[in-house]
Amino acid sequence: MSPEKNIELARRGVERFLRTGEPRWDDLDPEIEIHDHDVPDAGTYRGPDGFREWIADWAQAWESFVIQPEEYLAAADKVVAVVRVSARGKGSGVPVERLDGMVWTVRGGKAVRLDYYGSRVEALESVGLSR
Repeated sequence: MSPEKNIELARRGVERFLRTGEPRWDDLDPEIEIHDHDVPDAGTYRGPDGFREWIADWAQAWESFVIQPEEYLAAADKVVAVVRVSARGKGSGVPVERLDGMVWTVRGGKAVRLDYYGSRVEALESVGLSR
């Protein structure tokens, strides 16, 4: 797929998730792998059940959160989705405001991997971009 189509796939997925709490399952490979680099020893999540488990694990750290897409950048078969996260820690009540990055790897019109980073810089560096 072209970089533009890869960006559109990632954008549709993020926007759908923000509206419904579910990704666009048709755009995900059934064996998608999710790697959360923001959580030490998070392990690898696989497939739709793994995706749901990852979201549940991520959300349990927050009393509340809002995610807002900021930009999408293409790098070969990858798309970096930079998102602004505004959250309040569960238990601590500590407010958090940061730019996180999701790196979507796309093959054959499907997302086959998602890498989540706790910063825009880490996400960009992971695909060889530095901005």
